[in-house]
Amino acid sequence: MNRTTAQDKWRAVAAATGPADRAAAEAGVRLAYRTAGLAEPERVLWADSPLAAVALLDGLADRGRSVREEVRTRPWAEERRRLHDALGPASWAAHWQATGAALWDLNRALADRIRTAVTEARAAAEGAGGPGGARLVLLDAVLGQHDAAWLAAFDGHGERLAGLAAVAAHAGWWWPYENVAVVCERPVELHRDEAGRLDRSDGPALAYPDGFALHAWRGMTVSAAFLAGLEDLTPERIREEKNAELRRVMFEHYGYDRYLAVSGARHEHRDETGALWRIALDDDEDVAMVEVVNSTPEPDGTHRTYWLRVPPATRTAREGVAWTFGLRPEAYEPLVQT
Repeated sequence: MNRTTAQDKWRAVAAATGPADRAAAEAGVRLAYRTAGLAEPERVLWADSPLAAVALLDGLADRGRSVREEVRTRPWAEERRRLHDALGPASWAAHWQATGAALWDLNRALADRIRTAVTEARAAAEGAGGPGGARLVLLDAVLGQHDAAWLAAFDGHGERLAGLAAVAAHAGWWWPYENVAVVCERPVELHRDEAGRLDRSDGPALAYPDGFALHAWRGMTVSAAFLAGLEDLTPERIREEKNAELRRVMFEHYGYDRYLAVSGARHEHRDETGALWRIALDDDEDVAMVEVVNSTPEPDGTHRTYWLRVPPATRTAREGVAWTFGLRPEAYEPLVQT
């Protein structure tokens, strides 16, 4: 498989939602054990989310020791070494950039978010005994679809990772132990913004069949209650918010232009490029916006107004507009306005 095709394939796997193919995933689990020279697990159990898997494993006294080292860590390291030696350092680096690199940061960040949410939920659960146990169980997890970056790099280069790849392609996270393997369903919902960050304003950005979910706005973790309150925002509520990051989320949802119109923003400067407005905020940097009017009329003859957020230190409208093009004010000389 060529590099671009492998990257596209595993990008789709990482983003896959919906019911697992349990038969195919279980076959992958058993293959991974056999490839590692282990006896197949006596049982393969299913959980609806990583949180449910951790809770299930807490109650499995007969699970035996973790065999993650044999099933995932060791073959992974050996295959990486083999491919690195076969390609050479420069070609290996190029191969990684063309396959797994583009998937690495997104999937690592998402896995970290899931781990944190599971740990916090278990710590808050009655009788969970704090987060320590959950953290230890999470160390035994194989990330399945969220290992897509490495699986993309190894795609088509040997069969030692075929079992791991099969589970990843058909299910979510899983836990290999001597006597039992626990496998998770995939998420039922996944919502990202154009930058690949978790993002949704009207519900969970990531959700599993049992209701375990992550809520986020443009990559920032927020609560379900916070998102629900965005529909009833007022300028007063925005000003009262003490958390600067949450206040920025409120601004983005409410609309800077709308807030400027109703909150008594200060007009600071006007020139041929537009008008500079400023809102001073307690315990946060000023909000500076340039109001610009599109010189090209709409079909009905009107001219649309746009609002550009610019750095707080901006002192003129020209400086702000130039900044949006990556230019200094004296270098901004548009030949045609559109």
